Amino acid sequence: PLAASLYSICYVNAFQTQPGEADDWPGALLLRDAAGELVIDPDWPDEVIVDTRDAAGVAAMVSPWIEGCAADGFDAVEFDNLDTYTRTDGALSRADNLAVADLLVEAAHRVGLAAGQKNAAEDADLLHAEAGFDFAVTEECAAYDECAAYTDVYGDAVIGIEYTDNLPRTFTEAC
Repeated sequence: PLAASLYSICYVNAFQTQPGEADDWPGALLLRDAAGELVIDPDWPDEVIVDTRDAAGVAAMVSPWIEGCAADGFDAVEFDNLDTYTRTDGALSRADNLAVADLLVEAAHRVGLAAGQKNAAEDADLLHAEAGFDFAVTEECAAYDECAAYTDVYGDAVIGIEYTDNLPRTFTEAC
């Protein structure tokens, strides 16, 4: 069970599959290249990119997971890989991913969860203003010098995760 005194955030990888879970997705919701091959995230070779051109289909797949997060007692849900469109050689657009994000934030709010933007600093303004994200979760914003991109949009509602092996300065200085 979740600790009642802690704020718990449920992780959902809504824009690409988790490792080894491509077969759990309907084939029509997975992005394919011109040769019909699945498009794999180059940084995560065991994750297939979801075809966000079908926003309603993706939302229908992911919404039960969001509902499960609420049923399990989480306070919020964070959506990872909002920027996958940047890794598809133009097959997907920012607008495609924004349409999915909008539906997922709606689904989270409908079941009483706050919705968190995970990474995608370059789109923080847009994701907050148009999709309605409530907070941001960042990975290595100090290492990539992008923390202000989040705090300028979300103020104190930013959870920063730094990995000590990639910090540009000591952990104490960064935090």
